[in-house]
Amino acid sequence: MKHHKKHSATQKAGQPGKFKSAGVLAVGGALLVVAILVFVMQRPGGSPELPEQTSSSQPGESVAPPMSPSEATFVGAAQCAQCHQAQYQDWQGSHHDLAMQEANAGTVLGDFDNARFSHGEVTTEFFQRDGQFWVKTDGTSGELEEFQVQYVFGVFPLQQYLLPLPGGRLQALSIAWDSRLKEQGGQRWFHLYQDEVITYDDPLHWTKPAQNWNYMCAECHSTHLQKQYNPASDTYNTEFAEIDVACEACHGPGSNHVMWADDQQGYANSGSMGLTHLLNERAEARWHTDPATGQPLRSEVKNTDTEIEVCAACHSRRSQMFEDDRKGQPFTDGFAPALLEEGLYHPDGQILEEVYVYGSFLQSKMYAAGVTCSDCHNPHSLEIKLPGNGVCLQCHQADAYNVEEHHHHPVGSESAQCVNCHMADQTFMGVDDRRDHSFRIPRPDRTVSMQVPNACNQCHEDQTPQWAADAIHSWYPNPNPGYQQFAETLFHARQGKPGSEQALQELVQNETQPAIARATAAQLLQDWPSAPTIETLAMASRNRDPLLRLAALEGMRPMPIEQRWQLAHPMLKDSSRVVRAMAANRLADAPASNLSQAQKFSLEQAAREYVESQKFNADTPQAHVNLGGYYQQQGFNSKAEKAYRRAIEADPNWVPSYVNLADLYRSMQQDDKGFEVLQAGISRHPDNASLHHSLGLLHVRLKQPRQALAELGQAVALAPQNGRYRYVYAVALHSYGDTQTARQVIDEGLALGPDNALQTLRLQLQP
Repeated sequence: MKHHKKHSATQKAGQPGKFKSAGVLAVGGALLVVAILVFVMQRPGGSPELPEQTSSSQPGESVAPPMSPSEATFVGAAQCAQCHQAQYQDWQGSHHDLAMQEANAGTVLGDFDNARFSHGEVTTEFFQRDGQFWVKTDGTSGELEEFQVQYVFGVFPLQQYLLPLPGGRLQALSIAWDSRLKEQGGQRWFHLYQDEVITYDDPLHWTKPAQNWNYMCAECHSTHLQKQYNPASDTYNTEFAEIDVACEACHGPGSNHVMWADDQQGYANSGSMGLTHLLNERAEARWHTDPATGQPLRSEVKNTDTEIEVCAACHSRRSQMFEDDRKGQPFTDGFAPALLEEGLYHPDGQILEEVYVYGSFLQSKMYAAGVTCSDCHNPHSLEIKLPGNGVCLQCHQADAYNVEEHHHHPVGSESAQCVNCHMADQTFMGVDDRRDHSFRIPRPDRTVSMQVPNACNQCHEDQTPQWAADAIHSWYPNPNPGYQQFAETLFHARQGKPGSEQALQELVQNETQPAIARATAAQLLQDWPSAPTIETLAMASRNRDPLLRLAALEGMRPMPIEQRWQLAHPMLKDSSRVVRAMAANRLADAPASNLSQAQKFSLEQAAREYVESQKFNADTPQAHVNLGGYYQQQGFNSKAEKAYRRAIEADPNWVPSYVNLADLYRSMQQDDKGFEVLQAGISRHPDNASLHHSLGLLHVRLKQPRQALAELGQAVALAPQNGRYRYVYAVALHSYGDTQTARQVIDEGLALGPDNALQTLRLQLQP
C-alpha cells in the first residue's frame, strides 16, 4: 500500500512530494467558515457497492480468513479520486481546495508589482524577487523588515498571506487582498483592523500569537495536522498529511477503505467499508410535507450527529483541548464549544462576533427537525444545492412561502429571498458577508426592547425598529413568536435583573428549547447559587447532551467543594473526554483524605486528561494560566507560580497571567511580590481595568485607603459597565466613610442598566 508522507509546513515550495494545496480562510485568530464537506463514499455514478453475502468457495475448499483492519492511515485525495471522480471534480477549485496554497504566480492574487499600502505610520511594500513574493513591513521590533510569502490563505472574497517567523512559526499578515471585482470595491489592499492603529506591540499585530497559523488556523486548513509544539525550545515542527481540506479531513484516514475497495470479499469489517466513520445520516431519509401541519417532516428520525459534528470541528467557535485525528469521534472528545456568551452572541442568539455556523445552527428549528448540513450544501463543491429560494423550497411548499402573502415583497425580488429575512448576514474581516444559520423569524419588537438586530431594518435602514414591528403586526396580528424563546431570559440575566434566577432554572429544564441556550442558562446560574439552582444543575449534569453537562460544571463553580463533589464526581467517568477533564478541574480542591480509593482513582484518571489537555495547548498563555489555577487549587503553589510565570513569558500581553499570579501571592501572604507583578502588568497595559481593580484590592489588604480608592476608581472609569468593579468600589467608599460618593457610583451604574447586586447595595445605603 502506497501512503503519502506528512510534510512540514516550513517546507519550501517546489520540493518533491508536496501536495496541491487547499483550505479555508483564517485571520486574527479566527477561521473563516466557507461551507461543509461531507459525503458518503460512493462509486462513480452510483451507490456504495457492498460486498455480496454469498461465498464463491466450493464445499471442502479452504477459505482464507478475512483481513483484519489495521490502524488507518492517510492516503491522500489523489487516491480517493481513483474511485470517486465526480466528488473529486466537485471539490477541485472549491474553497476547501483553494484555502491554503504555496505562494507562486498561479496562486497569489494580490498586487505584488511594487505596490504600497499605508496604515497608521507604517507603509508596507509588496514586491517580487527572483520569482518569489515578498513583503516589507514592520516586524516584531517595529522596524521595517523583508519577509518572503510562503503560503496564500484563501481566495475569495479576500486572500491573506503567511509570513515566517523564527521557531517554525507562520503568521497571518493583517493586510489582506480584496479579491472581489473592482466594481464591487475589490482589487485593493486593505487592513483587517482598518478602524484601529495596530502597532508592533499591540496584541493584534500580525507578529503576535493571535495571528499564529500553527495554533489559530492550521487545524482547520489542512488534513491531519500535527502541531508538534516543543515547549522546551518554544518551537514548532508542524506537519500535515495534505496542505488543504481534502477528503480525509472529513472522512478520516482512508487506508482501510482502500483495502476494502481492493478486496471486498476478504475484508473483515465490510459493514463500515473500511471507513473510520460513516456520514450516512441522510442515506435513507427523505423530506415530505406533513399533511396535518403543512410543514416539512423527515421520513426517519435523525439519531446520530456524526455529520454535523464532523463539520463542527472547524465550523464552530470552540476551544481545542486534544489532538483530533479525524476519525469521527464525538465533537466533545476533542473540543469545548462556546455557548451563547456575551460578546459572542446577542442575547437572542444572533451572531455578534465571528462564531461560525455550529452554535447558530444548534439554535434552529431546522436542527431540531433533523436537517443536516448536506441537506442544503453540496458537500464537495460547497455550493448551495439550488439557487435562490430553490434550496429552501426543497422542503417548504412554494405556494405557502414563495408568495407575497407570506413575505410581503414582490415575488422574485431580492427582498423576497428567504435568506434575507431568516438568515440575516453580517460582515466580518472587512469584506466577508456571512449568514446567521439560526433560521429565525424576524423580531423587530426585540430590537425595541433589547436593542438586538433584526432583518427588516437591515434593509430598511431609514426606518425605526418600531416601524418594522408595527408592519409585521399589521401583516400578522397573531404572529408566530418563533422557535427561539430564550432571549428575554438571557437578556435579563446578563443584566442581573431580579427574577432571573427562576427564569434561568426554568430555561435549563425546558426541553422544547435548544440545548445550547439551556446550557447557557446553566452556565449563568453560577451567579445565583441556591438550593433550587443546585437541583437544576444536578439535572443538567445528568443530561444526555454534553453541552449541558459542561455548562453544569461552570454553573457549580462558586459552590463549596462538598456540593461540587456531589454534583460533579459522576462526570469523572463521563463518556465525553472533555467533560471528564473539566470535571477533574472543577474538583481539583477535593481533599484526598475524604475520598475512597475508587474515587481517588477516578479523579486521578480524569486529572491526567485535564493536564494533558492543557499541555496540548502549551504554546498559549491561557493553558499555563489554567494549569496555574489547577495547581493553586491543589495547594501546589510552586507549580502554580511556575505556570503563571511561564504564561507571562509566552505572551506578556495576556493580562490574566498577572492577575492570577498576584492572587497566588495573596494566598501565600506575599503581597509585596503581588504588587510588583501588578505594577509590571500596568506598565505594559495602563488601560486595563482588571489590573487596576486587582491592585486596588491589594491596597485594601495593606490598609492603604487612598491608593485603594484611586485604583478601584480607575477600574470603574476604564470599565464603567462592569457591575462587579462598581460594586467593590462603592463598598470601599462606604467603608472609608464616603457613603455619598458610593451612592453616586451606584446610581451611575444603575443608569447604565439593571443590576441586582448594585440595586441591593443601593437600598442598604439609603440615607
